[in-house]
Amino acid sequence: MRRLLVAALAVLSLSAFLCPPVHAATTSAVFPSEIIGEDFPDPDVFQQNGTWYAYSTNNGRGTVPVATAPSANGPWTIRGDAMPGGPSADWAQPGRTWAPDVYPNSDGTYTLTYVAWHKASGRQCIGVATASSPLGPFQPVGTAPLICPLDLGGAIDPNTFVANDGTRYLVWKNDGNAISQPSTLWLTRTANNGQTLVGGNTAMLTSSGVIEAPDLVQRGSQYVLFFSGGGYTDCNYLTSYATSTSLSGPWTTAYRPLMTTATFDNAVCGPGGADVVGDKIFLHGWVGSQRHLYVADIGWANDYPVVRGSRVRYEAERGTLNDCSVRPNAAGASDGKVVAYIDYADSWVENTVFAPVSGSYTLHVGYANGSASTASHGLVVNGNNAGSVSYPVTGWDNWHESSVSVTLNAGWNTIRLTKGDQYTEVDYLEVQ
Repeated sequence: MRRLLVAALAVLSLSAFLCPPVHAATTSAVFPSEIIGEDFPDPDVFQQNGTWYAYSTNNGRGTVPVATAPSANGPWTIRGDAMPGGPSADWAQPGRTWAPDVYPNSDGTYTLTYVAWHKASGRQCIGVATASSPLGPFQPVGTAPLICPLDLGGAIDPNTFVANDGTRYLVWKNDGNAISQPSTLWLTRTANNGQTLVGGNTAMLTSSGVIEAPDLVQRGSQYVLFFSGGGYTDCNYLTSYATSTSLSGPWTTAYRPLMTTATFDNAVCGPGGADVVGDKIFLHGWVGSQRHLYVADIGWANDYPVVRGSRVRYEAERGTLNDCSVRPNAAGASDGKVVAYIDYADSWVENTVFAPVSGSYTLHVGYANGSASTASHGLVVNGNNAGSVSYPVTGWDNWHESSVSVTLNAGWNTIRLTKGDQYTEVDYLEVQ
């Protein structure tokens, strides 16, 4: 019997990730682009020799639908079924072939790691197939699943990860949700182009709720493990991540999720199934009764991910202050503290924010205005006058948002709010 490893487990409370909706004014944010406007869930994407390839969970297009494009943003064309013969007849039956992962090997072949319906148990298990072309046809390998821990509910959502030193791994999930048990994301070393397992399994993250769709990325200072949470059939589905300086953990889950319906201002419903490829992140979103494919720009702020169009919050009180001060115990404020007394000609608060790419963004300022009339702050971006932010009257400790368009450089930028008309306290800045 396999046992959940005690070491390196991080218990997640996914309900804490769900942010309340925030209603914004007219926005200059650039939201993810819909690139396949039909059912194309659980995307796996790679680029090779100038062509982009994408694969999805089974649907009306076949067992493993495959699409191609000349660029990440398209145009995308669905090419058919990459595994027309279906999963392995030795252990699997058609009908639930999920979350394919295709990896181009150094010898010119391609390995497909897929999830299929285990005939003997009725659970989901992970199998392997190979092909000489990224379009297939992929042929199943072996007479048994590669990973099939039936006592843990089976296995789903494989993700191939090759470390900088060339060591190859498979990240996967035991499907504990299927048997009302916790689910864990696991790391297992592989060999033979991903066709065989080497050594045991290392637990990465565990949750009593839904945690799935892992995608592991290595950055200069740390590893970043993306994952989805919530139910994929509505707008509560989300993408978060955890970080560690070692593959063996411990893993630290992000304070806030990376992508939710709310952080995209409802532009994408239930953003999940994320796959990071270079400076792009692919994801699916719920549209009617289908999951369509989207792409967005992603950047790295000190090796932490930032997705263009998804709100990132910066607490104003953590910035640099001049002739103003932090007011603690601010009722209802984000993190309980705000910047107050921006009352003098030389008063200002400045925060450093990150933009994945250069271009137009929306700056949302959380504020409370207890003055007798509309207040304002001067807005300075990267040392340049960029107009002002206006704050209608709300009353003190009654927190609202004011939003303006800003143009940012790729990478780090400074945003300074200076004394304007009347008086306003600043809770946070959000860049979208």
